[in-house]
Amino acid sequence: MLARSIIIKGLSAHPRIEVVGYAINALDAKNKLPQLKPDVMTMDVEMPAINGIDFLKQYLPTNPLPVILVSSLNLKVFDALAAGAVDFVRKPDKDQSPDAFLASLCQKVIIASCSRPRSVPIAAAGKAGQATDSAVPPLGANPALDRVIIGLGASTGGTEATLEVVKRLPKDIPPMVIVQHMPPGFTKMYADRLNRLCAMEVREAKNGDELRRGLALVAPADLQCRVVRSAGRYTLSCVQGEKVSGHRPSVDALFQSMSEQVTCKMVGIIMTGMGQDGAAGLLSMRKKGAYTIGQDKESSVVYGMPGVAHKIGAVMTQAPCDRIAGVLLRHLKDLT
Repeated sequence: MLARSIIIKGLSAHPRIEVVGYAINALDAKNKLPQLKPDVMTMDVEMPAINGIDFLKQYLPTNPLPVILVSSLNLKVFDALAAGAVDFVRKPDKDQSPDAFLASLCQKVIIASCSRPRSVPIAAAGKAGQATDSAVPPLGANPALDRVIIGLGASTGGTEATLEVVKRLPKDIPPMVIVQHMPPGFTKMYADRLNRLCAMEVREAKNGDELRRGLALVAPADLQCRVVRSAGRYTLSCVQGEKVSGHRPSVDALFQSMSEQVTCKMVGIIMTGMGQDGAAGLLSMRKKGAYTIGQDKESSVVYGMPGVAHKIGAVMTQAPCDRIAGVLLRHLKDLT
């Protein structure tokens, strides 16, 4: 009750948000939603009677609605995102003030109000510990693939959209670096989840990690992640720094570093997200000869980042979320 009152008061204080009602549990919400018809709903994962994941699975397929999760550090958040929620905010703790929490929640509610809710989840979560597409054939020993680096950036709606791409890639994929806007604590859990569900190795990046085939690295939350070239090899710099394009980690910071440091072949992929982070960096990559891919409007939860990138000429090929992996693989197989 206390948490609910804090959220109601905080959201109501924002000039662009009107709180039209509240529910004491999922059953209460199910009864009230048809009458209240909200643009966005906030929800915890752990709730009495019906938990958030089961509620989303029951309600969203026939009643598409943008849902923002408000949760503690909990792996179930990703199950709820797979069930159709569009984004999440971490509950305040000793490292985050209530004001910062409410500011983040208000921003995400406003973004969600402009999003495209999914009536059917983008990607099935799969069974824990099993890859969804483990039979993806390897790319093989083409030497050209040893001289490719792939960067991928996403924000709102990106956790499941990115999974939809990487689960379709083989275990010997050229090195990948993934930037997903996410609160501290969640990037390691997200990387671990991708590692369970995908053929390649996926883990949270550490400062100094060397890029290699078969490894995808997820940028740690609250650190800027950049590619560095040194003595003929490529490593990652993951350090504190100023926000770039309003974010840390920033897709622009990653893509710009690739355009400046990478002398071998590059691929840049920009996916669903509000704002324009990554668009300028992707354009820089394209000008340096990179092959660039953008998620299309119809499959994006929020067609902000890929939309701006496409508008400024940074995107060479647009594709639906479920076809981006195929576009990437066709490009890689044509390399010589």
